[in-house]
Amino acid sequence: MTMAGQGRGRRDRNRPGGSAVALGEAYDTALLDLDGVVYFAGGNAVPHAVDALGAARAGGMRLAYVTNNALRTPDAVAAHLTELGVPSEPSDVITSAQAVARLIADEVPPGSRILLIGGEGLRVALRERGLVPVESADDDPVAVVQGYGGPELQWARFAEASYAVGRGLPWYASNTDRTIPGVRGIAPGNGAAVEVVRMATGAEPRVAGKPLPPMHRETVLRTGARRPLVVGDRLDTDIEGAFNGEVDSLLVLTGVTDVAQLLAAVPEHRPTYVAADLRGLLTAHPGVTEAQVTEAQGAAGAFACGGWTASVGGGVLLLDGAGEDLDPLDGVRALCAAAWTEAGAGACGLDAGKALERLGLG
Repeated sequence: MTMAGQGRGRRDRNRPGGSAVALGEAYDTALLDLDGVVYFAGGNAVPHAVDALGAARAGGMRLAYVTNNALRTPDAVAAHLTELGVPSEPSDVITSAQAVARLIADEVPPGSRILLIGGEGLRVALRERGLVPVESADDDPVAVVQGYGGPELQWARFAEASYAVGRGLPWYASNTDRTIPGVRGIAPGNGAAVEVVRMATGAEPRVAGKPLPPMHRETVLRTGARRPLVVGDRLDTDIEGAFNGEVDSLLVLTGVTDVAQLLAAVPEHRPTYVAADLRGLLTAHPGVTEAQVTEAQGAAGAFACGGWTASVGGGVLLLDGAGEDLDPLDGVRALCAAAWTEAGAGACGLDAGKALERLGLG
């Protein structure tokens, strides 16, 4: 069983870890994504999130909310969380706007003019770092910064960015998430907007948000976390960000990632732990152990967790269970170990259909 709290970083990525104590006890700070983890796109809380976060906080775990969305200010996010029943202060919220503002402030003189292509969250973050947001490429900016500005962001703003970048000014982006969830479905995110300027100029921006190191640096600086646990629903931002920061991670299955995608994950997208929802912070996590299979089963390399045994045979992920009241999540953990071990440094392409049906996830 993994010794929780030590940080697996880039080490064993071929099976989920285990913790003999609740994660809220093993780690001092939870670095929580918001969309799909704490609340849904419409703003309503994810089931069990409010109670689980309250219990984790009561147990001594610090809660910090880390988002790539640069539109809303920390004050607005904290107010929303408090309204949902998760009491929060603006200092509990870390955004990609803050990360990119620090990145810029480290490289330009105080009081520098920065062409802002984005919303209020980015404007506030620039001012916090002593920088002056301006609206036009003709306002003598020394750099350009681009962040999500909401669906109302006008096409003319992309033109301003292109004029300035085309003149050779340094270009920064809060994040490059190509999509963002909305009430009506998936909408273009800041990454899509960045692509517009990239195509017009041929330039490449410096990016701050998850999964890149500037966001992790911002988070650690603001929280002072010594044993952080990244909690998210996206493999390519939350979990990869934890991998890049060499800290442990918890994937919750309340957002965009499903079990089939988890099984196919490449090493940098493999979480330390997996849970159905944020109640996973309040429990110990069973470890995955190697198991023996008979030669007649025709499988090589088997892994057991909570009464389930997963293995690979004939290009298929196999799953057997013995005992009453088996937890499907333990079956997922065993399947992850079998799939990731088989894939090694690549992505698993094994057929998992029947195994997932057995877990009621097909």
